[in-house]
Formats: sequence, C-alpha cells, structure tokens
Amino acid sequence: MNAPVTCVSQCRQCAGLFRLGRDVEAALTMVDVFDEAQQLLVSAPKEIQQSWASVLTQMLACQERQDWLGLADFIEYELVELLQNVQG
Repeated sequence: MNAPVTCVSQCRQCAGLFRLGRDVEAALTMVDVFDEAQQLLVSAPKEIQQSWASVLTQMLACQERQDWLGLADFIEYELVELLQNVQG
C-alpha cells in the first residue's frame, strides 16, 4: 500500500479507538497519524495545506475540550478527505 492509503487506514483505526472510549490509546496513535499526515500534506497544493492547518486547529480544540466523538469525526472524515485529495 502507498503512504496515503496507509495513513487513511490509520486515521480510521484511530477514530474508532476514540469512539470506543479508548482515548489514551487513541491519543498515542493520533500523534503518529498527525506526523504521517504532515509529511504527506507538506508538499500538497497551498489550498490543501491551508485546509490541513484549519482541520488540525479544530482537531486540537476538540482534544483540549475532550470532545472525543468530535475529534473522531474530524479524523475520519475531514483528514481522510484531505489525504484522499493528495492521493489524487
């Protein structure tokens, strides 16, 4: 599998952990997911990079207020969409 497909799979796994209430395990996974996503999105077109910055800000806000379901939604839908746009 190529890197974007692998990252999408990891996003869905991480979101699933948050939905199951396994927030500590999910948060550890999330760090790796965000690192990989950052590497994939750093060379993306400017508009995708701006969307990534916006989505990342919103995800971190969810984490700060411990809104695990909101965070799961952002990871599974918004971040996955950005990664799929990079994939082409």
